[in-house]
Amino acid sequence: MTVVGSVNMDLVVSVPRHPAPGETIIGSDYVTHPGGKGANQAVAAARQGAEVRFMGRVGDDGFGAELRAALVGDGVDVSALGTSRGPSGVAFIQVDERGQNSITVSPGANYALTVADLPEAAFQGADVLLLQLEVDLQVVLAAARRARQAGALVVLNLAPAQRLSAEQLRDVTHLVVNEHEAALLMGATSLAVVNAPEHAARELTALVPNVVVTLGDAGAVWAERRGDEVVAGRVPAFAVNAVDTTAAGDAFTGAFAVRLAAGAAAAAAAAPTADAPAATLPSAGAATGTAAGAMAEVVRYACAAGALATTRPGAQPSLPRAADVERLLREGAP
Repeated sequence: MTVVGSVNMDLVVSVPRHPAPGETIIGSDYVTHPGGKGANQAVAAARQGAEVRFMGRVGDDGFGAELRAALVGDGVDVSALGTSRGPSGVAFIQVDERGQNSITVSPGANYALTVADLPEAAFQGADVLLLQLEVDLQVVLAAARRARQAGALVVLNLAPAQRLSAEQLRDVTHLVVNEHEAALLMGATSLAVVNAPEHAARELTALVPNVVVTLGDAGAVWAERRGDEVVAGRVPAFAVNAVDTTAAGDAFTGAFAVRLAAGAAAAAAAAPTADAPAATLPSAGAATGTAAGAMAEVVRYACAAGALATTRPGAQPSLPRAADVERLLREGAP
């Protein structure tokens, strides 16, 4: 798997509640954790057992060395992680007593990543390319195009939210959005998505053939376009004691991509040879990495990973390993 995206140092402070505009409140001592949506999702995938290559940029400051070391510590290939002059990306995160967060990102070196920094070799042999929107959009679009040309599935987590056109999304095979991101794409309200999430997922398959709408503690819905038919379903949330929702979406998306890659590998292994009977042909869904009916299981696995991430503080420190997810699936399934 290849991930192109951001890497930040998270500066986290706990607060009793989020302040109103113009208000000052007293929080805890701040702590630092490696983060960034791209790096988080790369680590999330690596902890699920995937071989992960990461493309991005850090600064030449002290944070840059720490961020690189954190990725290496989780077994992520950082040969395509460059260093730019200036500061690394930083995220300023407040977490309230309910575990809800608010985040402001200073991109720093992340916006120094250019299309020229995307080596063709990094896309060869990858089953899945995983993307987010904390780096320049032209980099994201170019990476998606090269990955599709190399035969990979392309997963886009549309965060931070941007309203992209069908043309810009043409190389994306799987879209992961929350209710706010879905609403922006649809030109609707977040409340409309929350009230009818399956309808939203179905509508978004007009832009991308496979869509997942995450709903926090209400689980997730998914929809797949198979020719003229759209199939959809819902997966309930796992009941856990949430203490910090930071990176829960990244845990979900990383695990989702890993399970997609496993499905793509299985479909490739099952592909017929010249002598194989027609009955061995993969189903229509296999063209985008999931056999018929498999999306529900992929999303269920991702929901378990996302739920576990909320039970621990921090971004990368909270990301679960495969054994933790399998245990929750066995013992805590909704």
